[in-house]
Amino acid sequence: MARYFEKISFEQFKKDVKDDIELYHAYNIPRRSTKESAGYDFESIIDFMLKPGETLKIPLGVKIHMNRGDVMFLLVRSSQGFQYNVRMCNQVGVFEADYCDNPDNEGHAWIRLQNHGDQDYVVHRGDKICQAIFTKFLTVDDEEEISTIRTGGIGSTDRKDD
Repeated sequence: MARYFEKISFEQFKKDVKDDIELYHAYNIPRRSTKESAGYDFESIIDFMLKPGETLKIPLGVKIHMNRGDVMFLLVRSSQGFQYNVRMCNQVGVFEADYCDNPDNEGHAWIRLQNHGDQDYVVHRGDKICQAIFTKFLTVDDEEEISTIRTGGIGSTDRKDD
C-alpha cells in the first residue's frame, strides 16, 4: 500500500461542496511547506468567515490513503490558536486507514472550526487552515481479534448494525 492524499471524486465534491468543475480542479492536495515540516498543510477550498462564537463544518476535498497501522492526526495550525483563538471543535481529528473510501462519503475529510476570539476570522480559498501528521499506532498484546469493518463516515464506529 501507500500513504497519499487524493481528491474526492467530482460526484462527491458536487454533493458536499458545489457543482463547480473549475473550483474542483483549482484546489491543491495537502503538502509540507518546508523540508523539516512534520505537518501537511491543508488549504481551504472555499472562502468563509467565522464570527466570534460561531462554528463551521468545512470540507477539505480530499481523502487520505494510509498503510495498515497508520493513523493521521488533523490539527489546527499554531497561528490559528495563537493569533486568532480559532480551534477545531474536536481539538484533534483522528483518521484511520479504513476511513478512506467508506460508502458514506468516500472518506471525504472535514474539519469543524470554532472562533473563540473577539474578531471575525476570515479565510480565503488557498489559505492554510489545518495540518495533518502521520504516525504509527500500537495495540495491546492480548487484544482479541477484531472483525468489525467500517461501513460509514464520520462517527460511524459508534453505529450499531441492526
